Amino acid sequence: MSENESRPVVVGVDGSPASEEALRWAVNEARLRGCRVEAVSAWHMDYGMAIGSMSAEIALQLSPENRRAAQQAVLDGAVEEFTGVEISRVLVEGDPRTALTTASRDAQLLVVGSRGHGPIVEAIIGSVSSYCVHHATCPVVVVRAPKPVETETARDERITRIPAPLTPGPLL
Repeated sequence: MSENESRPVVVGVDGSPASEEALRWAVNEARLRGCRVEAVSAWHMDYGMAIGSMSAEIALQLSPENRRAAQQAVLDGAVEEFTGVEISRVLVEGDPRTALTTASRDAQLLVVGSRGHGPIVEAIIGSVSSYCVHHATCPVVVVRAPKPVETETARDERITRIPAPLTPGPLL
């Protein structure tokens, strides 16, 4: 077994459609390369969210134990459908960018999904995929979620909602 075959394809898993597509791509790539997949999911407590008074029920949902358990359920659910390739589940407490770039040190490939929030949201919260492209120590593949298929009815409804022009004719 070569050194590259023993190194995994690492993939970020967060439960989003983009990460589901990235996981599917990573599993197929690992099959082609004859290696295992390391599915990495990161969780962290954002104490800045919890400002002001809140009910005990909400406070319990925000507990580190519950946050960890919820993220473990996301990770377990994401990988359960795949067979024919070894998948290691790695749950990390911390920032996803740090967790993925750290995991890239021992990987032959890092695969991440891109939600495509747009420039404003990415300027505020940052882009995990962009960070990984710039800081990973192995090649990075960024996978976008597939666009939903538009039915004829949905297309017709969208077309009928197009607003009329502000000026109905030529201005003289």
